[in-house]
Amino acid sequence: MMQRTYSLRSARAPTASDLQSPIAVPISTTKKGRFFGAGSIANSIRRTTAGQFGPELSKKLAQFVKMEKNVMRAMEVCSHERKAAAKQLSLWGAENEDDVSDITDKLGVLVYEVGELEDQFVDRYDQHRITLKSIRDIEASVQPSRDRKAKITDQIAYLKYKDPQSPKITILEQELVRAEAESLVAEAQLSNITREKLKAAFSYQFDSIRENSEKVALIAGYGKALLELLDDSPVTPGETRPAYDGYEASKQIIVDCENALASWTLQSAQVKPTLSFKANDGLYDGDDDLADGVDNLHVSDQDWEEGQQQEHEEPAKATA
Repeated sequence: MMQRTYSLRSARAPTASDLQSPIAVPISTTKKGRFFGAGSIANSIRRTTAGQFGPELSKKLAQFVKMEKNVMRAMEVCSHERKAAAKQLSLWGAENEDDVSDITDKLGVLVYEVGELEDQFVDRYDQHRITLKSIRDIEASVQPSRDRKAKITDQIAYLKYKDPQSPKITILEQELVRAEAESLVAEAQLSNITREKLKAAFSYQFDSIRENSEKVALIAGYGKALLELLDDSPVTPGETRPAYDGYEASKQIIVDCENALASWTLQSAQVKPTLSFKANDGLYDGDDDLADGVDNLHVSDQDWEEGQQQEHEEPAKATA
């Protein structure tokens, strides 16, 4: 959250939300283990090589997941540059007159907070990407059953053409029955997980977009209020501008902005979707359902590893 000192020229102190120790969103995986850095070369390599390896069924989604990582890299760069620009704005303003110095310092706090929100958004966005990866993994696990069924089918067709009386045909037909049964289980699991994870992933993303957008809009509103404290009326040569007395007001604007950001929830969102049809058929139940699902959409590193292990165990149990 925002600077408790209400200035970028002092060290950051913990906020009330920090002290409350909320459930922390894991740091985005795009911020770890960089080899090529955040440049376009690495993005291009990820995008072009993502679909070159692995099962055919999961190649397209694998490429999409890698492209999402490129999106996150770009957002991370934007966040870093915005925070650096906010600090520079404050440094420049410090050498100006009292009113410009105070206002630019407070504006720097607000702009820096926008960068912080973007950084947090990247972490939340990664949860969306990790959830989609579970679909990719189940697609990869289904591919072998499809390949096995297709291979047995081809063998049967070949033998019926070359040697219609071959005893191997009966054996292969029995194997095909078993392969089809295994494939049915795997395909059903793929269908169910695809819908479940797709809905969860994009619900998480859209909730994160909504939170980030509305908080940025709040900051913009308080920023406009800060600008009202700046006297931009022209003065004639030799005229003295009235002494600046907006220190308390500018500080209170930052306090109010911080409180507004801390108290924001999905239920209090100002922008509501307006549908052109009546949502009484159970397909869409409004903001309450969106808000209720937020906690369930959080994916921690530990939950992700446990979920992956369970997903790999389920096909084996179903086959047995």
